[in-house]
Amino acid sequence: MTTALQADLPRRMPRYRDSPRQRGRVALILLVILTALLGLLGGIGISFSAGNPFGAGLSVFYAFFPLPALWLAYWWLDRYEPEPRRYKYAAFVWGGVVAVAIALVLQLTIQQAFGLSDETMASVVAPLTEEPAKCAFLLVTFIRMRRVIDGFIDGLVYAGLVGIGFACVENIGYYAASYLGSADMKLAGAAGATATFIIRGIFSPFAHPGFTSAFGIALGLAVSRYAHRSIFFKGIIVLLGLTVSMSLHAAWNSSLAFGGGQGFVLTYLGLSVALLCVAVFAIVVRFRQVRTLESSLRAISSRGWIHPDEIPFLSRFSYRKAARRFARRNHGRVAAGVVKRYQKLATEVAFLHHGVVSGRHIPMGVERTYALLDAMYALRPLLRFPPAITPPAPSVQVAAPTRQT
Repeated sequence: MTTALQADLPRRMPRYRDSPRQRGRVALILLVILTALLGLLGGIGISFSAGNPFGAGLSVFYAFFPLPALWLAYWWLDRYEPEPRRYKYAAFVWGGVVAVAIALVLQLTIQQAFGLSDETMASVVAPLTEEPAKCAFLLVTFIRMRRVIDGFIDGLVYAGLVGIGFACVENIGYYAASYLGSADMKLAGAAGATATFIIRGIFSPFAHPGFTSAFGIALGLAVSRYAHRSIFFKGIIVLLGLTVSMSLHAAWNSSLAFGGGQGFVLTYLGLSVALLCVAVFAIVVRFRQVRTLESSLRAISSRGWIHPDEIPFLSRFSYRKAARRFARRNHGRVAAGVVKRYQKLATEVAFLHHGVVSGRHIPMGVERTYALLDAMYALRPLLRFPPAITPPAPSVQVAAPTRQT
């Protein structure tokens, strides 16, 4: 990396403002941070129901231990058309704080009013209160910023992150209770908490994300270009998704209480198969996004909006990473940041252009397309891509010389 190569670049990245900019964005970010802090304090308070600091620490550790793997799974799924990070963080906070608070208040109120048994509360009341509380985030997000959820993958990702947050905080309470022990539990202390962790954290970490995913998939399908244009029909799809979410949750909670060990195993296997099918379908859709991105970039290139030589550095992740590495190594940190932002803007333009030309109803789709292009053009003087990638020349078959007679 030489100084001469960096002399024509500024020391800082140019500022970028999303257009159209969302109103109240800063206030909502601060509200999410405050809610997360309150949730953290609440989770610590729940953990101390274990009776001593060691039990509290063990409960928190077990609750957070699976989070990186779960989070990365949904982050990978969202990699090609990434959603705004602030919404993904907000989904996790909503699930772990807001949804837990709503469900807890409703369950305590219902139990005091009707005096229901623990089995009825777990099998009926919990699904009817927890799933709507979790799914409310997707509805609120869609109403506030409709473009955030525009397909199957978007709904699946947000639903999964909400479910991860909810399960994390709920599991703190379960692990603390298992550590404290009870008359119905044969194990207590670290052994009891570990046994519960094996069941909830190892064998069923996707339970809550899976329940809520039914609603996320339904909402994503309702707003996709394949759905019927009737608002009534879209509403039916969303209500059906919520019903499926509550039904899956109810089946899981009631399997052991009403079906015994055999019922639990059958329910576990059935939900595992359903979750596997959703995962396979999601992976297929994700890889289809690669073809959509490349075809849309070629269409954009034919309009003269980008150069054809840029397409490899804007589509395939290996080339995208190589372009950033080249810019950093030869032109410095600012150049690498410019390449990364240019790639992100190009991805947004490509999927947005694909949606507009496909006939989907995208709020301010044309205006946003040109705003993103303007931001890309502003970066052009600072853009430092590697040399153009040329396809290998076709091999030429040379005939062996024949002997002259």
